[in-house]
Amino acid sequence: MPNETKRQSRREELILAGLDEINRCGIANFSLRRVAQKAGVSCAAPSKHFGDKQGFIAAIVEYVNNQWHDEQMRILSVCGSSTRDKLVAFSVGYIKFLVEKPYFRSILMLKDDSFDNTYHVGRGRTTSLTLELVAQYCAEVGMDDRTRMRKLYIIRSLIYGASLMFDNGELPYTDENLRTVEESINREFDLP
Repeated sequence: MPNETKRQSRREELILAGLDEINRCGIANFSLRRVAQKAGVSCAAPSKHFGDKQGFIAAIVEYVNNQWHDEQMRILSVCGSSTRDKLVAFSVGYIKFLVEKPYFRSILMLKDDSFDNTYHVGRGRTTSLTLELVAQYCAEVGMDDRTRMRKLYIIRSLIYGASLMFDNGELPYTDENLRTVEESINREFDLP
């Protein structure tokens, strides 16, 4: 068992070094050699753990998905039982996740021509709960498909816009400003 724990620890170290590499160089210039150097391991170690560059990047995407999934489950376990309560809590939680984990944000919001469909599908799982909750809420209150799409657009715009504004300092990342964003998200569902 200790060897398995050590292997998992080394794997996570490599993934975190890979996240840093993507943040600094993008997917197109991603280097297994630089990742190994940053992690303080041999050049063969990334291949041993992940196969090739594509396998490594897929593992990074999966790691970020798992981190976000765990956070989603935590958020949903402590919020209210109504779909609207879940949607608002989830949206604010997503903003916090994006602001507080900027390395993960690079994967969640990555746009790179070499980032093939496999990664787009994996990355798309990170936002599927927003889609599901908006659709569920709109169905519960009888909103049509056009309104549902508009609500999804507005909620995602509020999530990504607030995250960007917090990140670049345009809006200080404070509890008061988070409450303002939360109120804006909640208010959107009072509008037709």
